[in-house]
Amino acid sequence: MNQKAPTKTTENSDIEDQVASYLNDHPDFFIHHDDLLGQIEIPHQSGVAVSLIERQVETLRSQLQESQKQLSQLLKVARNNELLQERMHRLTLELIDAATFEEVLNALEDELHDDFKADAVELRLFSSSHLDEHLDEALSNQVATFEQFFNKNQPICGKLDQHQLDYIFGTEGDRIASTALIPLKSDGVLGLLAIGSCDPKRFAPHHGTDFLTRLGEIISRTLQAVSLPGI
Repeated sequence: MNQKAPTKTTENSDIEDQVASYLNDHPDFFIHHDDLLGQIEIPHQSGVAVSLIERQVETLRSQLQESQKQLSQLLKVARNNELLQERMHRLTLELIDAATFEEVLNALEDELHDDFKADAVELRLFSSSHLDEHLDEALSNQVATFEQFFNKNQPICGKLDQHQLDYIFGTEGDRIASTALIPLKSDGVLGLLAIGSCDPKRFAPHHGTDFLTRLGEIISRTLQAVSLPGI
């Protein structure tokens, strides 16, 4: 049986693979044959042929632009993180100086409204000095709607249902489009800090909560050290 001769297309493909392999193994080829660089032409998307050098310059320029874009985004994130740390530091100092529950609440409202652009700030406490003995009763009678939230003991971001908004923010609940909810849980303290925004994108479920977790820990410790109002 006669074998079919290789087609021209197959031969060209084999040659191209060999050339590509050779150039890959000898990256200094064009250093020794730099005269070829100006003669090689590569079709551009616009239909105009360009030299290999021009194509390389174009590729490098595109890569540089992408790198600059990524660097700009990283710098923006770094600046935002630095600003957040400064605000957190100021808030922490204000809480350290607070001696009463009212002073804690005033510090939170002032700093979160001014530095963190919150539209509403509410601190809700549900516990008593004997919280550990009456935890189930407290949850069932006062905060049943937040039971899952307290069980997880982690901040959440997003949109609350209207019942929760009304319970936390009262008459302001209708205008709150997104909320950061922070659990406050320590010896003798069970509560939450709600930071509300009229912007539905301000607090989204995919946002990180590391800062909110640290804030909750600081506030919980502060509330242990001040005189709490009767609950």
